[in-house]
Amino acid sequence: MPRVRLDVAYDGTDFSGWAVQPSRRTVAGVLLDALGRLFGSDTAFGMVVAGRTDAGVHATGQVCHIDLPSEAWAATAPTLLRRLAALLPGDVRVHEATEVPETFDARFSATFRRYRYRVTDAVHGAEPLRRYDTLAWPRTLDPELLNAAAAGLVGEHDFAAFCRRKEHATTVRAINRLEWGRDLDGVLVATVQADAFCQAMVRSLVGAMLHVGDGRRPPEWPTSLLRLTARSSEVTVAPAHGLTLVEVGYPSAAEFAARAEATRRIRTLSS
Repeated sequence: MPRVRLDVAYDGTDFSGWAVQPSRRTVAGVLLDALGRLFGSDTAFGMVVAGRTDAGVHATGQVCHIDLPSEAWAATAPTLLRRLAALLPGDVRVHEATEVPETFDARFSATFRRYRYRVTDAVHGAEPLRRYDTLAWPRTLDPELLNAAAAGLVGEHDFAAFCRRKEHATTVRAINRLEWGRDLDGVLVATVQADAFCQAMVRSLVGAMLHVGDGRRPPEWPTSLLRLTARSSEVTVAPAHGLTLVEVGYPSAAEFAARAEATRRIRTLSS
């Protein structure tokens, strides 16, 4: 059963997130449907994804893996991308399909996930062709204030105030990049990279920083929330459509297994 890495992009507008849900259109659902039509609906693909994006969130660099019967992979590998393009809806594309070692785990072997969040403070709102991936903010935003708010959030912290807690799951995460800048078109873009994220964490961080950027909160306010041990009711979750998963990083093939084992351990704050 060769393991195959799939690099996937999608417009999340009309999806109820990544994970399969009964009676709902999801990215994994339509991808598994297309794979089933190619390899048989009774094939157990064992699909694992790097990060389950929420409803409305986009991706240009999502990664998942599947396991395929050897003969099926050998027969379809040269034409798999073209055949999937014919079967998948227009809002999902598979850019690459690569055989990887069986030690590769799309979720646990990952070393980082990087997201971008697009916000425009233009008085006319988002440009029509970017309205599905750019949030229109009704107040003027100051990049210096946004970056001042971001600075205190970098590092390893317990982000309980910004997460939807799951039972038996830690909210400790390590952010190694969080910064704001304006694109050439004047749109503000937040880049946030961490080893992993808990549910709604990125959008909660963005929501908190936007209230600093428009002057309604002081720059130190988001950092002050890190002392909390439960989700803060003061934090507004930014809308999903401004968020895009742009890259998932992995170590060398020789380190896949060790990285996966380390990631599975429960995270605790460094001493």
